[in-house]
Amino acid sequence: MASMTWKETFKSYLDKRLLWIFMLGCSSGFPWVLIGSSMSGWLTDAGLTRTAIGYFGSVFAVYAINFLWAPLVDRVKLPFLYPFLGQRRSWIFLCQAIILICTFYIAGLNPVHNLILMSAVALAISTASATQDIAIDAFRIDSFSKSHSKLPQASAMSVIGWWTGYSLPGYFAFAYADTLGWNHIYYGMTVVIVLLMLFTLFTGEPVTQRDELQHQAEQRHTKVVKSKITAWLSVTLIEPFLDFFRRNGAQVALTLLLFVFLFKIGEAFLGRMSIVFYKEVGFSNEQIGDYSKLIGWGATMLFTFIGSMFNVRFGIVKGLMIGGVAMASSNLMFAWMASVGPNEHLFLATVLVDNFTTAFSTVAFVSFLTVLTGQAFSATQYALLASLGNFGRTTLASFSGELVDYLNNWPLFFIITALMVIPSLIMLYSLRHYFHNLLEKAKDQR
Repeated sequence: MASMTWKETFKSYLDKRLLWIFMLGCSSGFPWVLIGSSMSGWLTDAGLTRTAIGYFGSVFAVYAINFLWAPLVDRVKLPFLYPFLGQRRSWIFLCQAIILICTFYIAGLNPVHNLILMSAVALAISTASATQDIAIDAFRIDSFSKSHSKLPQASAMSVIGWWTGYSLPGYFAFAYADTLGWNHIYYGMTVVIVLLMLFTLFTGEPVTQRDELQHQAEQRHTKVVKSKITAWLSVTLIEPFLDFFRRNGAQVALTLLLFVFLFKIGEAFLGRMSIVFYKEVGFSNEQIGDYSKLIGWGATMLFTFIGSMFNVRFGIVKGLMIGGVAMASSNLMFAWMASVGPNEHLFLATVLVDNFTTAFSTVAFVSFLTVLTGQAFSATQYALLASLGNFGRTTLASFSGELVDYLNNWPLFFIITALMVIPSLIMLYSLRHYFHNLLEKAKDQR
């Protein structure tokens, strides 16, 4: 099949469904402001240690296990909400409502005196957010099936939306934190959540064959498994897992899962400590907001769009390889900044390089996971794959603060994070022919 021209590639983005993906991407990224970057800034200003801040991030661990309740998002119809919003949007709206209540509550706490309670509320936000992500990812997959040519475009809009929901509110948070105080910043965050809930109401529910496919799978298994509980587990959890191994083969499936687990682990270790590092190296909250959030958001928007066009033109595998190498290289920029000190020009260069590599690799990675997902179990299988990727990003990265304290050497820490991506790139290279064949099969289905 001939490659698309640049004009055709650009016109492929003129699809209103991509706007919906962008809106929901904003909802997906915003909770990472609440319990991620802004929380790290709040806890650092409150005087907590690196290790404590790193361990606070363990509230993100639910992202690594959200596949366990992904079948509920795939199958359970929420009373009152489902008739009006449909399967995907009803779950998204419910999770946003929970996040709204928890954010309003956490805004009234003091991290010095209420750290345990704040952690519990942050865990509730994380759980609702991880559940919301299941529905959002399934919404995107249902909207653009593997037989469709717009996977990179949909992935790009999802990534751009995520970074918009993460960076713009983050910019305002850091820009006004010293003036208003973090408690008032979090009260202001509740307004953002209300806007995101309105976005959810205005999007359109995707039309899919998912229900029919799952119904057929349920009928097959009910004949064999008589226990209702066992039948539920078989159809909603075991079957999606076995389906992934059947379609790919045991050896390839295990290699794919290991790649997904390792690919972004270095980026995760760096990301968890980035705000702490910026502050320790000598940058103010306002500078962090200007460079890391505002400029970083603009750079991510641009580079995500460029990266998605590259993936459309030249393929997801090349995008992953280039993104992985660039991602490791960008970590070395942080090591350089740690040696030089609070130089704003170097800070700007580091932010630009880091956002380029993050955006480029993330678009390819999301497209990669989507291609591996079976249509009959879109929410469950994507959640399983994304959970593996999130395990390093969330759970293991909680030890990043302890690693920095142990090394007591920021440049060495960043060099180690750069080396973490090498094993995953070796695995990707070994599977390049298999993945090319998988993509060709998807093209033939069109």
